[in-house]
Amino acid sequence: MTNLLYVQTSGIDTPERLYSPFILAQTAKAMGIDATIYFLGMGITVVKKGNAEKIKLGQFPSLKEVMEQTIKAGVKLMVCEQSCQLINLGRGEFIPPAEIVGAATLNDLVLEADGTMWF
Repeated sequence: MTNLLYVQTSGIDTPERLYSPFILAQTAKAMGIDATIYFLGMGITVVKKGNAEKIKLGQFPSLKEVMEQTIKAGVKLMVCEQSCQLINLGRGEFIPPAEIVGAATLNDLVLEADGTMWF
């Protein structure tokens, strides 16, 4: 199966960069393409509990609503463990079903993906 990897490095301080990986991953799933979003660096702040509710741009629904649709579509969410240590966020601080994974996971995902996009 074809699969795409979206890497979110932008955090909640740049809300205009946050919607794209979720919308594109949902679209990929609708096209029959497997999709994963990997949160790295400040990108992990996007999936910290309580943050998505604070973000709403233009005519789009809140980021929380878009994230819920993305999860419902079956997109996998992965959080970089080393980024958690860097920013001092603990395991219980992320929305389910975000999974905390090591740095090697990102390398594996990039090697296995048919395409990657970074935001």
